[in-house]
Amino acid sequence: MSTVMVVTPIIIANWPVISAAVAGAVGSMGFTLAEAAAGVDVRVSSKNATRTEIELDDSEILSAGTELGEEMTVVRDGVTARFKRDARGSLTLCMEGEGYTKAELHQIGEELMGRVTQQYVYHRVMTEMKNKNMTIVSEEVDTDQTVHIRVKNW
Repeated sequence: MSTVMVVTPIIIANWPVISAAVAGAVGSMGFTLAEAAAGVDVRVSSKNATRTEIELDDSEILSAGTELGEEMTVVRDGVTARFKRDARGSLTLCMEGEGYTKAELHQIGEELMGRVTQQYVYHRVMTEMKNKNMTIVSEEVDTDQTVHIRVKNW
């Protein structure tokens, strides 16, 4: 007997869990944590930079243990992406880059937010399967980054 399960994520977590998901996801897209990027001052924004903001629907960053204004910044090829908890508690991504259109930044941001969501959900699913004593039989990642996990439980 087999079952196919499609996961629709609702992200409710505290900031350290979100930070771990961001750190795990950004490397696969060529982004680097701002602290690790030598010679990049992400605090200074150019007047000519294009900006856009993306809010992750169905997300809530728990305020316990989160300081107001806490954010995580990653960079790649002149693009700066800042993950932060907005005033309503949702996960928000601010994209900024010089020489990019708003649509290009929005597309990069959507891909980045999707990868972070996938990373978060992957770890949640794996943790729950481990807690239920399920055994992972195989795991595959398609070229479109779809993850297939086969488990057995008996």
